[in-house]
Amino acid sequence: MNPQVPFLDLKAHHAPRRAEFLAAIGEVIDSGAFAGGPFVAKFEQDFAAFCDTPFAIGVGNGTDAIWLALLALGVGPGDEVITVPNTFMATAEAISYCGAFPVFVDIDPQTYTMNPAQLEAAISNRTRAIVPVHLFGQMADMDPILEIANRHGIPVVEDACQAHGAEYNGRKAGSLGAAGCFSFYPGKNLGAFGEGGAVVTSNEDLKQKIQALRDHGQSRKYHHSMIGWNARMDGIQGAVLRLKLEQLAENNDRRRAHARAYTQALSSVNGLITPHEAAYGRHVYHLYVIRVAERDRVLADLSDRGVQCGIHYPIPVHLQEAYQSLGFQRGSMPVAERCAEESLSLPMFPELTEEQIDLVVREVRNCVGRTCASARRTAATVATACASR
Repeated sequence: MNPQVPFLDLKAHHAPRRAEFLAAIGEVIDSGAFAGGPFVAKFEQDFAAFCDTPFAIGVGNGTDAIWLALLALGVGPGDEVITVPNTFMATAEAISYCGAFPVFVDIDPQTYTMNPAQLEAAISNRTRAIVPVHLFGQMADMDPILEIANRHGIPVVEDACQAHGAEYNGRKAGSLGAAGCFSFYPGKNLGAFGEGGAVVTSNEDLKQKIQALRDHGQSRKYHHSMIGWNARMDGIQGAVLRLKLEQLAENNDRRRAHARAYTQALSSVNGLITPHEAAYGRHVYHLYVIRVAERDRVLADLSDRGVQCGIHYPIPVHLQEAYQSLGFQRGSMPVAERCAEESLSLPMFPELTEEQIDLVVREVRNCVGRTCASARRTAATVATACASR
């Protein structure tokens, strides 16, 4: 059964400009510029301008973006890179593919981004980079992170894969650190017709290294100055992304309006925590994530009533089987772990209608209310049973 309100509706997102997209793809087909080439170069120029940086380098996906940025900064075997555990696996994978070890610090309980107060204690003589994650569309608190990093001479790489157009005190995501890394996975605020990613930077030397690394280590054809990889963006994605970039700011505004509607309607619901938008930034709501007890029951209840939701993310990276060798135990990152148990992502995309938002709000209120009432009854039953012993 199709949900009454889908979690994401890419068909609705693309339908109004379908003819433009087909025409852009046709231009790539006619030109034969499928791997890199002029369509990617034009998008790189436009995206760099959007991010207020001199340079953007298109790559194959967001994982490539973080990996190549770290490699270009000299991160290698035995090094340590500090990041957070409540992120998509790719953040840590990119560190591991450099041969380095991810070192996790817990998160701020309101923004769900890196807690700067815990950062300095995680720095060692092997720390080679810090990767704060701008999660769900909100930037990490960058000033204290950069102050600590600069004091120790450690570069900061922004994982901005969920933060296209987000701002920190008026500065765009990706423009504050040594490099900013973006994913253009189809469901992102700026999504490709497949996979895509980019690194933005103000450092020309770093730009040239990443350009070489994404193309088998060559700065010109068949002249390889380093061992690289095949991580080029393809021409079709460059053409499509350049078109979609034209409406990114408008679509971010629509996401923010939807978020305001959700928050106004849900902030008074007992047992539910709405997202906190930090005073320092401009949230672009890649995801609208609430927190509720008995999250899985609420998720199933909403699904039964036609509201499709998601979980981001059910298992923090430090507790994933792939990283069990690091020796983390449950309880080592308490804030991230609690968020993983309680987080629920509501439908969020620019084309959401007022009627869809009203339906989501009504069902969330009802489902959370039923779950809380059930929990109270269970607690009362347990208390009565204990008292009778």
